[in-house]
Amino acid sequence: MLLLAFVAGGAAVLLFRPAPDPSAVATPGPPASTTPSTTSSPVRPEPAASAPAPAAMQTAPSSLIASGYVVARRRATVSPQVSGQLLALFVEEGAEVAKGQRLAQLDAELAEHDLALNRARLKAAEAAVQRIRADLAEADLTLSRTRDLQTNDFSSRAALDQATARVGSLRAQLAGAEAEVAAAQATAERQQAFVERFTVRAPFDGVVIDKNAQPGEFVAPASAGGEFTRTGVYTLVDMASLEIEVDVNEGQIGRVGAGQRTEIVLDAYRDWTIPGHVLAIIPTADRDRATIQVRVGFDNRDGRVLPEMAAKVAFIDREDS
Repeated sequence: MLLLAFVAGGAAVLLFRPAPDPSAVATPGPPASTTPSTTSSPVRPEPAASAPAPAAMQTAPSSLIASGYVVARRRATVSPQVSGQLLALFVEEGAEVAKGQRLAQLDAELAEHDLALNRARLKAAEAAVQRIRADLAEADLTLSRTRDLQTNDFSSRAALDQATARVGSLRAQLAGAEAEVAAAQATAERQQAFVERFTVRAPFDGVVIDKNAQPGEFVAPASAGGEFTRTGVYTLVDMASLEIEVDVNEGQIGRVGAGQRTEIVLDAYRDWTIPGHVLAIIPTADRDRATIQVRVGFDNRDGRVLPEMAAKVAFIDREDS
């Protein structure tokens, strides 16, 4: 510490110079290291190993999957061709039927009476033909004898002319009677066909999946049905025509082609993979959903596949086929 004193005009001025603080003086230490301090740069932990992907995510990314339903290509609501009261039903739901098999019967009493009347008229017309033929045969003999007698001058020319005219008249009558027989035959056949319309028959081989009417109800063709009139008796499905209809996004339709292999899984049997193939691509798009319908067929038929089942279809890319 230095002390300086000046005396000027009787006043003393003291000047102090503070000494440096020993504690503030930095002591020399070791040279700074070039290695970064661990406190200023903390060490990051190593990332953990990735867990294996689930099995469901390990499928080939090239497979296009679409959802749809099993449908029957041949499906019909069987209706009578005429209106009438239902008398009897001959099959139940689940029954297998053959083409032409009788399924139901309507009341055809009046139609059968008309058929009997037409058949009686046909028999009368046939009897008239037989009678005229007999008369014609007799007239031919009379004409022949008269011609011989007239040649020998034992008969007059008038008798010969009369016999000739009778033969011609009977032949004309025979032609008319034969035409009446043909008309009566056609009328009877038409009435028979009309009576057959009161019998409901299977239009093809299939399985009955629904019964829509009961005996005693009034049924009619679909075009003639009213509020209280049944327009169908049975619903019939051809199980051999089952296929799947799926909707494919129009942005992916380029990956689908006719004949392409597919794998089908039904929601009812998730562990069962069914081989299939693309039947056709419907050549129109649904503008609301931006999808295109694709028909997929089964390679093999199986009784477990039923109409309206939900299904998923995986389209196998051609390079994977």
